[in-house]
Amino acid sequence: MELVETAAGCRALVDAARATGRVVGLVPTMGALHPGHLSLMRRARSECEVVAVSIFVNPLQFGDPGDMAAYPRTLERDLALCAEAGVDIVFAPPVTEMYPDWPALVATSVSVSGVSEAWEGASRPGHFDGVATVVAKLFSIAGPGRAYFGEKDFQQLAVVRRMVADLSLPVEVIGCPTVREEDGLALSSRNVRLSAEERRAAVVLSGALAAGRTALAEGVRSPSTLTEVMRRVVAGQPLVTLDYAVAVDAGTLVEPADAVDVPALRLLVAAQVGPVRLIDNCAAGAALPEAPAPAAPVASRRVVRQLERIG
Repeated sequence: MELVETAAGCRALVDAARATGRVVGLVPTMGALHPGHLSLMRRARSECEVVAVSIFVNPLQFGDPGDMAAYPRTLERDLALCAEAGVDIVFAPPVTEMYPDWPALVATSVSVSGVSEAWEGASRPGHFDGVATVVAKLFSIAGPGRAYFGEKDFQQLAVVRRMVADLSLPVEVIGCPTVREEDGLALSSRNVRLSAEERRAAVVLSGALAAGRTALAEGVRSPSTLTEVMRRVVAGQPLVTLDYAVAVDAGTLVEPADAVDVPALRLLVAAQVGPVRLIDNCAAGAALPEAPAPAAPVASRRVVRQLERIG
């Protein structure tokens, strides 16, 4: 496995690989690797002759300097995990390699309108500009090939796909399923910052998604009712402060005005759990692991019907 810290060094390695006809698969990360990241590496390993992983905590996508300072950095451990996963190249640049004038503002950035504006975009202004900018740079460095992203950050995946389509970048963007703990909590590098009590409370996010899916299976089609069903689940957990819980069109990320089309639907949820902001999502028909019962019971059929009439 080759470790490189410069864009020129990374570009030379991937260019040499492509020159011999090999396909390059890129897995962009911010480090603090967990089994979710490893699943992306394994997918890339199964589909590409050369696998490159980037490890870079991107300052442009943090609105809160404290959040960036608290983001876990475990490079030595990350490198060991990459080696075990069969990664060929790790690109781990310092901030000044990616942004030479840092901490001065970056003069050129990438902004993707539409899919970036609501939900995470509204709660974290500038976040997706930072994501799009660093991913565009990584795609420029890695060149033509495939790139692997987890569906846990579903809006981010939509932003990257739109950017690639609009800029005609020679990259195939591949979304990979969310990896979860046995109790349903989506894996995240931020989970390590949760206390034991907060960790137990955090499972309410996947519980809210499961409640939304149950409502859909029972025939609910009102977007407002689905939102209320998910909100009620989170409201029962005092350690969790909900930001949003919503059913959106998976392609546009816009909440339908009236009856939903289930196959095209994505359920999204975001909340603050102690010091950590967590997000989760699932397709309307996706199965989620059974989680421990939340403090407030998941909406029953009777409650769902009452909400449907109100909505």
